[in-house]
Amino acid sequence: MRMSLNNQEKILQKAAQILEERAANYGSFLESPDATKKMFQCKLATAKQELFAVGFLDNRHRLISCDIMFYGTINSASVYPREVVRAALDHNAAAVVFAHNHPSGIAEPSRADIEITRKLKDSLALIDVRVLDHLIVTPGYCVSLAERGEI
Repeated sequence: MRMSLNNQEKILQKAAQILEERAANYGSFLESPDATKKMFQCKLATAKQELFAVGFLDNRHRLISCDIMFYGTINSASVYPREVVRAALDHNAAAVVFAHNHPSGIAEPSRADIEITRKLKDSLALIDVRVLDHLIVTPGYCVSLAERGEI
């Protein structure tokens, strides 16, 4: 029996919630890049529009909160560095991980993705918050800008 897309979406949302709770409760959960990728894939990969999320981390890279901060269209989302800086201060974060999905199913970062990552990194550096990674996720693949040397 084949599961409907709606049921699959509900299961993925629940999986993302469980992963976030584990990360918050056990602290060291996000020390693994693969675990971080899986959490963001579960949270974002199947959305119909672009979503931009930020994982706020403490000084030991334990997850404080994972927030979807910006909602976009099928091919873009406006991201405002001022709002990310404000949220990092509100969470008392020492580091962040960014992630957004590409509804097209192609995880290749665009020039705009790399540009906004640099703007965010520069803005957050002013308040001593480190940017650890920016992930671009699809249901089947995840690209790390840190692994590609773009951070």
